[in-house]
Amino acid sequence: GSRAASDEDVLEFVRNHAGTIFHPSGTCRMGKDAAAVVDQHLRVRGVGGLRVVDCSIMPTLVSGNTNVPVVMIAERAAAFVLSEAG
Repeated sequence: GSRAASDEDVLEFVRNHAGTIFHPSGTCRMGKDAAAVVDQHLRVRGVGGLRVVDCSIMPTLVSGNTNVPVVMIAERAAAFVLSEAG
């Protein structure tokens, strides 16, 4: 607005007023490389018995509600667990 005298003022306003809308995603990268947090079966690298089963494994935020994609991720994770249990 009129109070923003510089780009830094705009950035400060955004930092102070922006939020995630409680749908963070992409914070637990999935992949085969060493920088990935989880593998293709959602297992946390280097930690036995722990999987990440939420939006954080999604590379980008979907345009709609995250509920259905997370249900799909959870169903896939359940299938992984059941197949490993025998």
